[in-house]
Formats: sequence, C-alpha cells, structure tokens
Amino acid sequence: MRKLGFVGLGIMGAPMAGRLLAAGHQVFVYARKDLPAELVAKGPIKCGSAKDVAAACEIFFVMTPDTPDVDAVLFGESGAAEGLSRGKIVVDMSSISPIETKQYGAKIEALGCEYLDAPVSGGEVGAKAGTLSIMVGGKDEVFAKVQPLFELMGKNITLVGGIGAGQTAKVANQMIVAMTIEAVAEALLFAARAGADPAPEGEQGPRDGRDPLPLDPGHGLDHSFRQDEGRRRDHPGRRHRAERLTLGSH
Repeated sequence: MRKLGFVGLGIMGAPMAGRLLAAGHQVFVYARKDLPAELVAKGPIKCGSAKDVAAACEIFFVMTPDTPDVDAVLFGESGAAEGLSRGKIVVDMSSISPIETKQYGAKIEALGCEYLDAPVSGGEVGAKAGTLSIMVGGKDEVFAKVQPLFELMGKNITLVGGIGAGQTAKVANQMIVAMTIEAVAEALLFAARAGADPAPEGEQGPRDGRDPLPLDPGHGLDHSFRQDEGRRRDHPGRRHRAERLTLGSH
C-alpha cells in the first residue's frame, strides 16, 4: 500500500483517485468543494490544504483544469511545495502549458523532489474505466516508480521524453483531433453543397433545396472553436495554449 495524495477531484480526477483507492492505496485528498459521494464511499483521507496532502503522502497527484490552477496548487498559499520533503514525487496529470511545466519541474526538483508531467486522453468514460491514454514526461527511473499507479488509471501509457514532453505530446494530440474535426466538417460541407445528402442511411434528409447541414461560417464548427478561444483569452491569467506552444524561443 502506498501513501498517495490527490488534488483536483473533478469529473476526471475523482474517478482516477477512486481507482487508486479501489486498489488498496491510502489516498489523502483536498478539495474546496464537497467530495463526490461515490468517492467518499471509498474512504479517502480529507486534508485541510494541498500542503497537508503533500506532507502526508509519498506521491502527489494533481489533476486541475489549467496552468494557473496547477500553479496555485503547487506554489500558492498552503500549496504542495510547502509540505514536500526530499524524495517525494509530484505528478501533474492536468493538460497545461509545456513551457510552465518545465519551470514547475525545475522548482520541484530544487526542493529535492521529483516531477512527472502526465496529461491524459480518454475523457470521463476512460477515467472511470481505467482506460486513459497517459503521455508522460520525466526521468526513466521516476516513471518506473509511478508506472504501477498509472496502470490503475490507464491502458496506453508512454514515456515520451523529459519534463514537459508529456504536455507537448498532449498538445500535438489535440492539434490532430482539431484538424481532423475541421477536415470532416469541410468534407461534409463540400458534399452537401455539391448535392450529396449526408444524412445517415435510413434517415430522410432534407428535400426542400436547403443545405442538409447548417455548416455556414457563422454557426459551424469554426465558430464554436473561436468562442472557446475567446473565453480562454478573457479569463484572467489564461492564455491560449496553442499560442504559448509557438513560443519556441523559450
């Protein structure tokens, strides 16, 4: 049985922590909101701060929405860095900036601890089923220590390089997904405007001369992506990840 810490118990984090508990590990947790009932039933040990979690555990997991959140958990007031001691391991499973990830790793290593970035792909379904894909950046020997725990949460687990490489792989993965969606949307729009009916077989498509799919530039997929981009840029402290990745000079 390992003493583990977990902060970031949302849609993804709660079932991931639950799988660690189900395997018999002791899991210390901290959350600003009430814990999900399903997780509480598995017996996590509640702490008063990320600092307290880090002080109690051997391996500290983070699973939060974005870069500023990870920064706050690790280095904010009563953050994990204040509770870490030499030899402990921090594993960030959030999907955040590769640039800041390298900086966080350096800070944690300066404390005499180890750091892995390990973003995931697979969504809530994969988190519950333990079938996540996990892209890991860090030292070989540190990865080997944490790998048995990764295997409780995922199936496709790959060490892709040093600290920051996991986040870079995740961004590349998201670029592929986004471009694939865009290509499919363009293909459907082309087919529809050329007279083909993209309605699934057995379903009646439109026959009144209108486009079968409402994929005009103002309301289609591109519009949705732009809205999301705008929300990220408007959020204090958050910059668009794609823009940050292009800062190769850093």
